[in-house]
Amino acid sequence: MFVHGLVIASRYMLPAARLLAAQTRVLAVDLPGYGRSAKPHHLLRIPELADALVEFLDANGLVRAHWVGNSFGCQIIAELAVRHPERIDRIVLQGPTVDASARRMGLQGRRLIANSRYEPASLTAISLGDYWRAGLRRAFGTARMALADRIEDKMPRIKAPTLIVRGEHDPLVPMRWARYLAGLTPHGELRVIRGWGHAVHYAAPGAFVDAVRPFLRLPS
Repeated sequence: MFVHGLVIASRYMLPAARLLAAQTRVLAVDLPGYGRSAKPHHLLRIPELADALVEFLDANGLVRAHWVGNSFGCQIIAELAVRHPERIDRIVLQGPTVDASARRMGLQGRRLIANSRYEPASLTAISLGDYWRAGLRRAFGTARMALADRIEDKMPRIKAPTLIVRGEHDPLVPMRWARYLAGLTPHGELRVIRGWGHAVHYAAPGAFVDAVRPFLRLPS
């Protein structure tokens, strides 16, 4: 199950999802309020978004799943793992946010701009389209919610095997932060994919899938 990042929706996860779909069933969700999903009037908080993932599992007749998230999606999966551990098999957190030493909107914005040099221009077009669908009010509200969330408080409570994947040049997830999160997790591992930034699953889906497939115990 793929879970998208901040305000952007699931379509930027499709290149990696399609590669994994050769070995297993893969689903990619647009969370409520984002992409082509319904737009609740109020901004759903992170626990509500985690509960929505459980409803998505139920709607698809699934009891548990491997979970793959990017950025803000990692924060939602961490919440899911704490609230509903029985719905988790294995977890891949690619580019987990938010670095505790950089919980400021301006600094995160500058890091996001710095990251753009390591990702295809097509991702910018996808992002802008999804931001427009979500709307400015929801986009800024989600950003504030992400900054306030403390993923580091949840990692020690995650029982499932967890792989943290970092793009080598990801300015939003410094190496020390990735190592710190992996060390907090009882069954945590860290893998770095050389040459890429924050959304390595989109920029280099083949390298990303090669990195996570053994962890997910899928055939090559």
